[in-house]
Amino acid sequence: MGNQGKLFFFCGKMGAGKSTKSKVVAAENNAVLVSEDDWLSAHYPSQIQTFDDYITYSTLIKPFIKRHIQNLLNIGVNVVMDFPANTVKQRAWFVTMCAEVECEHELWYLDLTDEQCLSQIAKRRIEQPQRAKFDTEAVFHHVTQYFEAPTAIEKLNLVHVGGNAQQSAV
Repeated sequence: MGNQGKLFFFCGKMGAGKSTKSKVVAAENNAVLVSEDDWLSAHYPSQIQTFDDYITYSTLIKPFIKRHIQNLLNIGVNVVMDFPANTVKQRAWFVTMCAEVECEHELWYLDLTDEQCLSQIAKRRIEQPQRAKFDTEAVFHHVTQYFEAPTAIEKLNLVHVGGNAQQSAV
């Protein structure tokens, strides 16, 4: 296990800053950054038009991603995954992936209020107009209804980042 890489992944509501934070964590940990958005846009450039499309295609790439990530971890490469870990089921996928190759993990929980997230989404619509179709308040509320904050019962190696940008290991 001493030669294994470490897996970093993220939890937070839409607009919490998971993609932005993933870039920082990757740089700080000399890690390969793997982005779900990049994989989906490369493999299914025009097929994702609805939230249901996203779920379908996201599910299709997971077996390929999992093996790829495990291969990297097995040779000692740190990996940051910019994939959602916003539900117990999603987080279990990451934890299982780590358990199968006996590597450490770290879940970063970006704990922002709805208002903070919506403010960041509004800024992102301006900065990335190609995302404007999905970066709406209606989509935020739809997606947020499924959000499940991490709990102690999940036994995660958690870094909790609050809305005031303070962090503490939990």
